[in-house]
Amino acid sequence: MSHPLFDVTGRIALVTGSSRGIGLALARGLAEAGCTVVLNGRDPERLERAAADLPGDVRTSTFDVTDGASVAAGIARTEEEVGPLDILVNNAGMQLRAPLLEFADADWHRLLDTNLTSAFLVGREAARGMTRRGHGKIVNICSLQSEVVRPGIAPYAATKGALKMLTKGMCADWGPYGVQVNGLGPGYIETELTRPLVEDEEFSAWVRRRTPAGRWGRTEDLVGGLLYLVSPAADFVGGQVLYVDGGMSSVL
Repeated sequence: MSHPLFDVTGRIALVTGSSRGIGLALARGLAEAGCTVVLNGRDPERLERAAADLPGDVRTSTFDVTDGASVAAGIARTEEEVGPLDILVNNAGMQLRAPLLEFADADWHRLLDTNLTSAFLVGREAARGMTRRGHGKIVNICSLQSEVVRPGIAPYAATKGALKMLTKGMCADWGPYGVQVNGLGPGYIETELTRPLVEDEEFSAWVRRRTPAGRWGRTEDLVGGLLYLVSPAADFVGGQVLYVDGGMSSVL
């Protein structure tokens, strides 16, 4: 029997960008733990296919996390149709790689909108109800790159570093109302999006050598950390980023 501090049965959880990859794995973990899970993305058909593969009570909500009006309407519709949100996982994100001297203005703004502004917009809307009700859990999916960076990904690291500080700021503003806001910081995780890096033998060897755990992370490696942060066990944890990176951020 599991400890009651980790019981999240019956909680309503929204996971943004959850039709595949890390978001889908986190949504699956929440569903398996007994949450009613709402998948979000921009492609309704892909969301329905993802939902069909998950256990339990899984719904979908199609809205653009980078557009304020779309977010407000999407959160309102979700709470009306499914119920008040207990948990928000701000997972929507993207990566664009290029040398900084060659990085295009449009790509910079696209990264900022997708990785940072979305968390502000969705977090703000979800927190309206959470702060009024006096409880809620928000987890922003940060990154190993919230702390460290490699050549070619400076703009991405800038968005993830800013997301770390937005997490702390949300904690400062909403903590007094009973809402805990924390971050989860994945290291190098094997997904569809990182497949080219995984298959690059030189890069993969570098990751394994650089990581004390000696391997790439798997999406399911992130589920335990998320379940902890959204459970009553973390009721006095605020503004922290839990790095799930096989120890990479701890070593030189």
